[in-house]
Amino acid sequence: MMAAGEDDCGFAAGEPDFDTPEHIKEACAAALKSGKTKYAPTPGIEPLRQALAEKYLADYGLKVAPSQVVVSPGGKFSCYLAILAVCSPGDEVVIPAPYWVSYPEMVKLAGAVPKFVLADDTTGFRITPQQLESVITPKTRMLILNSPSNPTGAVYTREELQALAEVALKHNLYIMSDEIYEHLVYDGVTTVSPATFSKELEARTIIVSGFSKTYSMTGWRLGTLVAPAAIAKAVAELQSQMSSNATTFAQFGALAALKEKEKTKASLTQMLTAFDRRRKFLHAELNKISGITCQLSQGAFYLFPNISKFGIPSVEFCDRLLASKKVAAVPGSAFGAEGYLRLSYATSDEIIAKGVARLAEFCREL
Repeated sequence: MMAAGEDDCGFAAGEPDFDTPEHIKEACAAALKSGKTKYAPTPGIEPLRQALAEKYLADYGLKVAPSQVVVSPGGKFSCYLAILAVCSPGDEVVIPAPYWVSYPEMVKLAGAVPKFVLADDTTGFRITPQQLESVITPKTRMLILNSPSNPTGAVYTREELQALAEVALKHNLYIMSDEIYEHLVYDGVTTVSPATFSKELEARTIIVSGFSKTYSMTGWRLGTLVAPAAIAKAVAELQSQMSSNATTFAQFGALAALKEKEKTKASLTQMLTAFDRRRKFLHAELNKISGITCQLSQGAFYLFPNISKFGIPSVEFCDRLLASKKVAAVPGSAFGAEGYLRLSYATSDEIIAKGVARLAEFCREL
């Protein structure tokens, strides 16, 4: 539809609509010009791994060695490598729903079995320790946590996260903590990593993240992983056979993102200001629509409105919305949560205003 020049409103893209900051692009261009076009060490260039270790020390007080850091071709690949490194065929992996669409498929690709725990909008899309306990079996190997969340924007409090982590530790599970949205939070909310709760949990936690969301570098394909030394080594060995290294010159752009802190902070602040404005506007407009209820997200750049009152499967709802009003949304069923939509506000104010007006019109006609 976009290629045909149609007037559509897209709420589906999970990427910032801002360009990569100039100082990051310039560092990459300089690396290209200076010949940084050859193979790099499989787990990443040493200065970048060192900078990432320093970041986790500064942000969370985590003392990790550069050897515990692996830079991969994308946050998605970091997630997959983490699962592959610790899960064998037949192992079970607990995935809270709504979940990011790729988690179950990654688990299946590793030969493991996804086990789902649903948290709906009545609990703020956050599972409880009791729910987690109820699905753990002798075969359970890993718990996946994603806070701030894609698709809901929910953020666990420190106390909530620690309670879940203690259940995982009691059952000797690994935690894959997907922290890709860690810096995209609002209203004074702060994020925390399970690895910071105790030495025992640090030894069972694999932190995955990347540069896509915070630094608006989605196309650069740069993921990160921080893990206990043995797991980091296993991940690097897997990566060496699957993709070699992440793009060499791109890593120098990522290094600038971490090293030139004031420039990076200015870019992030500009982006967050826009996201916060859009978040509040879209949330208010959605809750004006009869039949829709929507919680205010605390992180990421998504809202996850409840459309169950219309009695239409979310895929059909989205298909009809696109066909009749040229508004693109993602059905909740894709995230393991029927009766919802995911709307990204990482798009322009104009598109958000026009799109939510069309959505309201669509709902009135149902």
